[in-house]
Amino acid sequence: MHNIVKYLRLSKEFDLTQEELATALGVSRHTIISIEKGGNTTAEMVLKLGHFFDKDPREIFFIRDVAHSLQQCEKQAI
Repeated sequence: MHNIVKYLRLSKEFDLTQEELATALGVSRHTIISIEKGGNTTAEMVLKLGHFFDKDPREIFFIRDVAHSLQQCEKQAI
């Protein structure tokens, strides 16, 4: 599943290493690596990340085809 976890982690607001984020969430660094590479994750982890970054999980995780379809619909409406 596509996501912006790496972007958020490295943003000026957070500026975290994978290890720091993993520690804050109580998971392994390997888990963070897997998520950033688009690997599957649990609903619990999706919610934890949303809470940690103070964002709706739908702003962080998305399916590329769905996002592309929504963008096309918005362009046609304009």
